[in-house]
Amino acid sequence: MSPKKLFNTFAKAEAVTWTLLISALIARAVGLDPLTVAIAGSIHGAVFLGYAVTAALTGVNQRWGFGKTALAVALAIVPFATIPFEMAVKKNGSLEGAWRTTTSDDPRDKGFIDRVFRWFIARPITLVLVIVVGLTALFVLLVSLGSPTTWFD
Repeated sequence: MSPKKLFNTFAKAEAVTWTLLISALIARAVGLDPLTVAIAGSIHGAVFLGYAVTAALTGVNQRWGFGKTALAVALAIVPFATIPFEMAVKKNGSLEGAWRTTTSDDPRDKGFIDRVFRWFIARPITLVLVIVVGLTALFVLLVSLGSPTTWFD
């Protein structure tokens, strides 16, 4: 799967899960089962983390720079903001190109982050396993902390 396809998929999934979560919050407010918020929140949380990793990987691969990559990740916090960002980077060509698995003439390819990045991209099964284990650990930690609304009480 290309960086463009992967990023587009997660950007749209992030927006869909925002819809799911907001709908569950409205349902709870009108008296329906509050369990729907826990379920929708968990689904949204998992997709949010997946989007964040995908945005970071895509940003490194496409050489967006720290600011643009951080913006891509941060926009997941704002409901539906991943869609206009995804449309903008698609329109300006920032998603074009394949995964960078080999060294090019670009001097940035000699850097540590680029070398580690290429090593993982060239080994997608290892990359997926590391991401799944890392995100699972983060997800378990966040779930054990409870609702974000209670973190600072």
